[in-house]
Amino acid sequence: MTKKASFPAKLDTSHISHDEPKHPQSSYVPRPAPQPLDLETVSLPAATFSGPKQPIANQSAVKSIVAFQTQKQDIKKPPSQNFQPDIYAAPSAIVGRNVPQGADWSVAHRARLLEVLQTRDYLHPLVVKAMLKIERHRFIDSALQAQAYQDTSLPIGLGQTISKPSVVARMITLLLEECDSPLLRVLEIGTGCGYQAAVLSQIAKEVYTIERLKQLYDKAIQNIRPLLMPNLHMLFGDGMKGFPTGAPYSAIISAAGGIEIMSAWVDQIAVGGCIVAPTATHGHAGDPKVQSLMLLKKTPQGIVTKTFEAVHFVPLKSGVA
Repeated sequence: MTKKASFPAKLDTSHISHDEPKHPQSSYVPRPAPQPLDLETVSLPAATFSGPKQPIANQSAVKSIVAFQTQKQDIKKPPSQNFQPDIYAAPSAIVGRNVPQGADWSVAHRARLLEVLQTRDYLHPLVVKAMLKIERHRFIDSALQAQAYQDTSLPIGLGQTISKPSVVARMITLLLEECDSPLLRVLEIGTGCGYQAAVLSQIAKEVYTIERLKQLYDKAIQNIRPLLMPNLHMLFGDGMKGFPTGAPYSAIISAAGGIEIMSAWVDQIAVGGCIVAPTATHGHAGDPKVQSLMLLKKTPQGIVTKTFEAVHFVPLKSGVA
């Protein structure tokens, strides 16, 4: 019979020194997470200057941005102590560039998109400022969020799309410039994901938006609810009929292209108000599917229409689904 080896009941550790830790402490200190970047400082909306030059209100923000650009251009040369930024320069000439490293990706991309919009002089500064506040990536699926701040339309499901940022800005600019009165109450036809309605809520006193597809309507509510916009009213129904309960409107804007501007919309706008909608126009080959931005204005003398650049929107349809 083999005798089992015996082991001590308690491990003898008298030979191990406990004066110092077995592994020396590391001097590594984790870097703190980057703080969210204030876009109001990085990218100020473009402004139109007339008459004598006036200083920009937020001079400290301008100085910090210009100083950052100077260091970026020649990192070997420290900025001069006597350097003074031109505080009379137009904001679009000196801001919206060189987003610091470590900034949230959406902030950096929004700043670049803002630069693109600022170069287009036909856009109203209030519209650019409103688009700066509304985060477009929150209105599209996560798989497409990396493209949220490209100037392109993106699918949002059910065969619908979110319009290009430049087209959204263009249509709202037309409302601001062509309507005789301020945008007090605006009706949007085709809520979609809710992005354009959110931008409108930053400009108009009150916004009604109507969507005919129940799934998109529910999704838009989920997108809008966290933003807490009390002046934005979301409706489920047939947009071709408008929303007579809220009439008269200062303006109506459509996010879908029809063969013509609906007579129900014309009845629901106030005198001096206008409608902007993509409308079918005949192309070179007589194709009725070609669309252009159409502006209709109701004046005391009658209806006035204007046609602008070609666009491409999903078709306007009746009924609910």
